[in-house]
Amino acid sequence: MSKDISKPEQLITEHIDIWTSAILAKSTSGRGSSKKYELYGMKKLRKLILELAIRGKLVPQDTNDEPASVLLEKIAIERAQLIKEGKIREAKPVAKIKRDEDFLELPNNWELCRFGAITFNRDPERVPLSVEVRRNRQGSYDYYGASGVIDKIDDYLFEKPLLLIGEDGANLVNRSTPIAFIARGKYWVNNHAHVIDGINEDFLLYLCIHINAISLETYITGSAQPKMNQAKMNSILIALPPLEEQKRIIAKVDELMVLCDQLEQQTEDNIDAHATLVEVLLATLTDSTDADELAQNWARVAEHFDSLFITEQSIDALKQTVLQLAVMGKLVPQNPNDEPASVLLEKIAEEKEQLVKEKKIKKEKPLPSISDDEKPFELPQGWDWSKLGNCSANIHYGYTASANESLTDYRMLRITDIQNNTVNWENVPGCEITPKQAGNYLLADGDILIARTGGTVGKSYLVQNISVKSVFASYLIRVQKLDALYERYIKVFLESKSYWSQLYEAAMGTGQPNVNGNALKNLVFPVPPLAEQHRIVAKVDELIDICDQLKVKLQQSQETQVQLTDALVDRALG
Repeated sequence: MSKDISKPEQLITEHIDIWTSAILAKSTSGRGSSKKYELYGMKKLRKLILELAIRGKLVPQDTNDEPASVLLEKIAIERAQLIKEGKIREAKPVAKIKRDEDFLELPNNWELCRFGAITFNRDPERVPLSVEVRRNRQGSYDYYGASGVIDKIDDYLFEKPLLLIGEDGANLVNRSTPIAFIARGKYWVNNHAHVIDGINEDFLLYLCIHINAISLETYITGSAQPKMNQAKMNSILIALPPLEEQKRIIAKVDELMVLCDQLEQQTEDNIDAHATLVEVLLATLTDSTDADELAQNWARVAEHFDSLFITEQSIDALKQTVLQLAVMGKLVPQNPNDEPASVLLEKIAEEKEQLVKEKKIKKEKPLPSISDDEKPFELPQGWDWSKLGNCSANIHYGYTASANESLTDYRMLRITDIQNNTVNWENVPGCEITPKQAGNYLLADGDILIARTGGTVGKSYLVQNISVKSVFASYLIRVQKLDALYERYIKVFLESKSYWSQLYEAAMGTGQPNVNGNALKNLVFPVPPLAEQHRIVAKVDELIDICDQLKVKLQQSQETQVQLTDALVDRALG
């Protein structure tokens, strides 16, 4: 045996803290896993193991192994025999390897070759079947596509272990699942996966590791619909070890991937346990029955603040708790000298009556009264319940027109113009609308817009510092402000759990929040005295700012962990 290389197990065990703590927040948009995080360190570790494997750095070389050059001769003999027997077609010769294509320095007894020169392609035996045909041919045999089993069918095409490699689809680029995988048993393959045979199963397993270890971008054509055709696949460079070393590599990869699985599960369990702890402790705040109990529960949270709020998920949960405490009247103390909400609601009703008289709004049918069952919690002294529709001048849909960037007299704000709760008004396009029509839709500071469709459905935007004449598009609903109410308190409500739970309750099992004018008007709305509304908003601003600072520190820490992970990978491959 040659001199042993540094044990790859040590690479994992000596740096567990780095691999397991490099965690990134995942985008909330798009389909896929419901997890709100990505185990970046573990993902990099898995990739590193595969890269070390195909560079000859994962297991020691053995000078007694039959060299890969002999393996190439055996492959050539078997290929000729299979062609002679008519089992495979004679493939086009692959291009010779140029000097500038050389792989990294390979160990002795390894060979650099092209994929097509060492494999037996069985693509001609694939048969694609439409969904409709498969529906009528349901059975017990796996039906494979580009990324694995996609159906069951009543027959099979292959009955030996073969290597399947995705031929097309976004997964070729984003690699959300392995590109290469071994199919076993009896199964069917459609035309979205290449079917590859080889000299034996261990050889195919090694090729599977190799394909999953490398970038395939240079072998892919098309951007809208990525594809790796047979010719491109056959040109892939393969670092080929002796057959016996391939077996040792496969065994070591399997062993280390099991260790990765265990580490990953442990990390996820810790994250889930932490999230549950945060959820339980924060729930004690909103469930507190009086000020004394709230103070005790807050002291318990504050005692462990630095260890509780260490993930984006936990910081977001803290934000939501702050907002919910705000609308429950538990965030700031009540002042008995404040004018009660009952008087405020009378003023609101008077203001609406005046607007009706001035023909600025239309008189609407009274909204249904609020039953005791509809009240989600008990309000403090001086507060009152109302409907959101009663606390706004009007709640209505926007204007329907096509955006036109050449028009500037009247802008038309769309959902896409609102980014991170801000609007660049100069970039908002115009629309064709008469001054008379615009009068019903002109935005003013203090108006609140709510998205009624799309990825931001239910989210709200408070209009502030508007510098142009602008209407709003039909996919938005306006909650038109009244002078008697503090619009920023309404915005706090529209971000709270009380708001979102009512929207989902009205969703009737669709899984999407129900956002329409009528649903918004009938939202049960907790109304504090006006003076307390201002105190609440000031305290929310203060606490949300602390949350934002925590998130910035967390992101800086995450960036450091990612850099440490990348440095560790570079050092291992160097």
